Amino acid sequence: MALPRAFKSDESFLEKIAMGAIGAQRTLQDLERQGHQPMELERGSTSFKIWKAIKIKRVRMPDLLCLRCGHRVESRAKSKLEISMSHSKAQPERGWDHGLSNEDHVALVLCERSGPNPLDWVASELVQYIPVAALRQAFEAGQVRTEKPKGGEEGFEVRVTWPAAVASADAEVEAVDERGIRYRPEGGRAVVVRLQRREIQLMPLVEPGAQVRAGQILAAVVPVSDRHECAGGAGIDMYIEQSRSISETDRLAAVKALGRFDGPAATEALLARVEAQGEHVFVRVDAAAGLLRRGHAAGYGVLGSMLKDEYLSHRLEAVIVLGEVGGPEATQLLLGTLQDTGQDAEIRAGAAWSLGEMGAREALPALIRSFTALETVIKVEAARALTKLARGQIQPVVEALTAGAVEERPGIAWALSKAGGVRVGQLLPALKDSDTREWVAYIIGTQAKEAMLPEIEALAKQDPEVYFAVTVLWKILASWIYGLEEY
Repeated sequence: MALPRAFKSDESFLEKIAMGAIGAQRTLQDLERQGHQPMELERGSTSFKIWKAIKIKRVRMPDLLCLRCGHRVESRAKSKLEISMSHSKAQPERGWDHGLSNEDHVALVLCERSGPNPLDWVASELVQYIPVAALRQAFEAGQVRTEKPKGGEEGFEVRVTWPAAVASADAEVEAVDERGIRYRPEGGRAVVVRLQRREIQLMPLVEPGAQVRAGQILAAVVPVSDRHECAGGAGIDMYIEQSRSISETDRLAAVKALGRFDGPAATEALLARVEAQGEHVFVRVDAAAGLLRRGHAAGYGVLGSMLKDEYLSHRLEAVIVLGEVGGPEATQLLLGTLQDTGQDAEIRAGAAWSLGEMGAREALPALIRSFTALETVIKVEAARALTKLARGQIQPVVEALTAGAVEERPGIAWALSKAGGVRVGQLLPALKDSDTREWVAYIIGTQAKEAMLPEIEALAKQDPEVYFAVTVLWKILASWIYGLEEY
C-alpha cells in the first residue's frame, strides 16, 4: 500500500526562517526611522539562507544592535500576533531569555502570506517593542501561560505566552475601564475585550479616543509601545569596555560593533580579542573580520587558518564571515577554498555562496568550473552564485554558454534563466551545436513570453526547431496543469 506523502519539512522550516527574516528586516527599517543606526547582530537573522548539512552553534544573542545608543533588539515575527516565546525547562541555553539582558527589547512584527511560496511573506508596518526586564518580571511572577510539551521527554520546548488583547481591525477606542476596552472599527460594531484573563489582570495600554491599528496590542501584562527612539550615548569607549566583559554575548556584540569604527583604539581592542587565550572561537572570527575590513594582516591570518580548522562548523562560519567582509583579500581566500578539491564539499559550496553574495565578478570563471565538480551541493551553490553575478553582467555569462564544457552548460543555463534580462539576440550566437541549442530553448522558454516576443522572429528565422521548442515550452508552462500534483 502506498504511503501518504510526507509533509515538506524543509519548506516548512524555510517558511519560518523567511518569516523571521522579513520581520527582522522590517524591525531594522523601523529602528532607522526612529533615529537608530541598526546593524545585524545575530548572524543570518535578516537572511533566508539555510545551512542543513553543517550545524553552526552560535552564541545566542539579540538580532539587532544600534551602534548609536547600544540598545539591542530581538525581533519576533508572528503570523498570529501574540506575546509568546519558545522555552526549554531542561536546557538553560534554550530558555526564552537566554542571551538577553534586561536592557534589551523584543520587537513583535505581524507577518502575512503574500503568495504560495515559502518566501512569500509581507511584514506589517506596525512594530511593537517590549522591554525584556518587564517580560522577565511577569514570567517570574507567574503572569504567563505555559503550553504543555507535545512529548513526554525532558528537553522538549514549551510555548510561554504573556496574556494580551490585540485589536482585530483599525479602530477608535471608545471606552476604557477596569473591566475592559471597547473599540469600534470604522463602519462596524463595537468590540469589547476583557482585561481579566482567569486570574491574570491585563494592563490597558490605550486611552479613550485613541486611533489603533489592526494587530496593535491594546492591553497586556507588560508595557508595549510602537515607540523606541534612539537616545544616543554609545561610542567606541563603551564598546571597548564591553569587549572585556565576562559575558560571551557582550564580547561578541562589542567586536561586531568595533568592526564599524575606525582608528587605532578599535584596532587594538580587536587585536586583543584575537590574541586572547581561550577566547570563544566566534568572538575571534568576528574580531578578525573587523581587522580584515581595515586591511590588517592579523584578520587575514586568523580567517585563513580558520578555513583549515578541525571543525567544519568553524570553517563554514569563516566562509560566511568572509562573504560579509568582502574585498580583494576575502575574495582571494574564498576562491582558494572553492577551488581546493581537498576541502570539504559543504565548505566549497559555502565559498561559492559567499562569492555570489559579495558580487565578486572575478569569481565568474571559478564558479563555472565548479559545475564540473562531482558533488551536487557545490554545483547548486555555484549556480545560485552565478545567478547573482549574471544580473549585473549578462553578456560574459552568455558567452560562457558557448565556450563552456558540456557539463558546465546546465548550471550556466539555469543561472541565465533565473537571472532574467537576457535578450534573444544575445543568445543567437550560442546556437552552435545540439547541446547549446537545447539550453537556449530552455533559457528563452522559461522567460516571460511578453519580454521575448519582440525579438522572437529572429530566432524563428535562424533556427525554426529551437523556435518550435520554445513555443511548446511556453504553452506547457502557461497551462493550468503545470505544477498540478496528484495529492
